[in-house]
Amino acid sequence: MRQRNTHNPADAAEQFSSTGSLVEIQEYGSGHVHDTFLVTIEREGNCHAGAAPMNDENQPVRSPFRNGGQGDFQRRERFILQRINTRVFHQPELLMRNMSTVTGHLQRRLQFDSVGGGRRWDVPCVLHAQDGRDCWMDPHGAFWRAMSFIERAESFDTIQDEGHAGEVGYALGTFHSLICDLPMENLADTLPGFHITPLYLRHYDRVVEKKRDRSSPELSCALRFVTERRAFVEVLEEAKSQGKLRLLPIHGDPKVNNVMIDSVTGLAVSLVDLDTVKPGLVLYDIGDCLRSSCNPLGEAVDLWESVPFEADLCRAILRGYLSAAKGLLTRNDCEYLYDAVRLIAFELGLRFLTDYLEGDVYFKVRHREHNLHRALVQFQLTQSIESQEEAIRRIVLDLR
Repeated sequence: MRQRNTHNPADAAEQFSSTGSLVEIQEYGSGHVHDTFLVTIEREGNCHAGAAPMNDENQPVRSPFRNGGQGDFQRRERFILQRINTRVFHQPELLMRNMSTVTGHLQRRLQFDSVGGGRRWDVPCVLHAQDGRDCWMDPHGAFWRAMSFIERAESFDTIQDEGHAGEVGYALGTFHSLICDLPMENLADTLPGFHITPLYLRHYDRVVEKKRDRSSPELSCALRFVTERRAFVEVLEEAKSQGKLRLLPIHGDPKVNNVMIDSVTGLAVSLVDLDTVKPGLVLYDIGDCLRSSCNPLGEAVDLWESVPFEADLCRAILRGYLSAAKGLLTRNDCEYLYDAVRLIAFELGLRFLTDYLEGDVYFKVRHREHNLHRALVQFQLTQSIESQEEAIRRIVLDLR
């Protein structure tokens, strides 16, 4: 069975909020792996006149908990709290070491390099617990961590329009351009085999061999889909082994809801969720970004048969990406880009299907058929990508 949230997040929140009082904890986001919460705390202190903290209406906030003079104020702050899923990330210490390495590198780069002519770009910061460590283990053995919350920004589970699509592409291109010179030997491999599709297929084969009940029409459809597409799963790994594609630091999970958008300007201001930063192919990232963003119905759609891949969104994302990372893609990267988006969509479907067959041990689910439904969504998306191969290749050629 998957890891359940039987631990009290308030206990963990207090470990990261020693200088403030806890106001509110609420579940946050739609992540598949960790349990994530948005924590609001209240800090009190004495401020000189004119230096009081402000609320959203730019008015000073006076503390209701003190009867002091006009200099006594309180302010509310927010941060992200996560319980790390150790069934997925077996060594949370390495996870946090990577996080510090990556955020430190990004912050140093931003001291010398402006983004997009000086536009806003935020890097989430790791917060430390009362004992000075970057994570806290509760009495039940669960690992918790906290990160700064990016204010005045929001994320979306689906692309809103072509302008939003361009900003998602710009965010990924900006991230790649900032992290491309990070020495790869400084990064621990927190998920060995991540995005190596042939490994996922071998694991699937071991799992499906033990599955005897295939009476469900949906399951039969999914199994057949995998059988019909086994031949192409080696495409990127073969190109890598032949020296056609090179390794660089990548994000690993640049789906649409990991891109933070400024609530006022509509511009991308950050790419969050840095758990899977590691050496890899930039095409893993671009393929995953396109897979996630070019399906305007999202992964939670009820009718999986209706899922489309929108080529116009693909064009907007790639244009935004190249505006920030021009020169990063090689000719071979461009030649294999279609294969990447097709493969990554198939790969995620394969992972969902395998998890369903194993009894939901990796991804969080709401019901027993949830992972099977997710797999069918990705397989339908794969089929839509395949039906538009010529158009996608033309888009890449036009933008080169």
